[in-house]
Amino acid sequence: MHDIFTAPGRFYRGNLHTHSNLSDGCLDPAEVCRRYADEGYDFIALTDHLIGEYGYPIADTVPYRTESFTTILGAELHSGAMQNGELWHMVGVGLPADFTPPHAPGFHPVEGQESAADLASRAREAGAFVAIAHPQWSGLTLDDARLIEAAHAVEVYNHGCAVGCDRPDGFHTLDLLLSEGRRLTLIATDDAHFTEPDHFGGWVMVKATENTPDALLEALKAGHFYSSQGPELRGITLSANTIEVTCTAAAAIIVQGHGSAAKALHGMSMTRGRIELDRFANSPWLRVTVVDRAGNRAWSNPIWR
Repeated sequence: MHDIFTAPGRFYRGNLHTHSNLSDGCLDPAEVCRRYADEGYDFIALTDHLIGEYGYPIADTVPYRTESFTTILGAELHSGAMQNGELWHMVGVGLPADFTPPHAPGFHPVEGQESAADLASRAREAGAFVAIAHPQWSGLTLDDARLIEAAHAVEVYNHGCAVGCDRPDGFHTLDLLLSEGRRLTLIATDDAHFTEPDHFGGWVMVKATENTPDALLEALKAGHFYSSQGPELRGITLSANTIEVTCTAAAAIIVQGHGSAAKALHGMSMTRGRIELDRFANSPWLRVTVVDRAGNRAWSNPIWR
């Protein structure tokens, strides 16, 4: 996936997890779209909760598209219980407007519901990019996560969960699944409801040939993106023994892999770094984190060796 930096097209900034007053957000869809567009985003997916309590909404955001801003239809998907007894949360980006919702009357599991695994498969078959949402917030176990074989990605940073309860993380879940051979990508999102400062904190940078829903979805499914809170990744070059990263000014460049394999390069205003891979001999995958002086991060998708 590191070839995205030389592939045709350009990077488009987008948020893949957002709510409006069609579910539990406080702004109407038009205002949500306006705020993201005016903040400099190229696209969003408005992913209201697909549950009966709100009338199973898939927000029609087509009217809010402009020449410079687009939207992808989507929803947050719920069905079945996790091991802790609570309701599953997944994100489906690119759902058709007539997607058949699960039987999910509210935010609690009910008897006879479709399983989360089956719902994820149905969403993927319908054309959606599917992500396991906020594992730490949900109290997700590894056994839970293993069930969602149709997932494209794990949500590794959720800004709303960071602001609201200091449980933003999904890296532990992701890394364990990677080490089991699951070819997953990672996304950072807002999960914005606009009821607290839960917006404009995490996004994806998608390399696509044009800023259209179809091109963006194709790139997401292909893993042609990275995630960020601010820093930009400019290039990742992997050789047999080293990895070279170019980026905007960074205080740390870190490579992670299987188990405890990790190595960091620290400095001032680094825009390039080369890291030896001697500690990664037994790691079939790598990923890169770049940290700027303010502590904001950018994350590459996993690179399979």
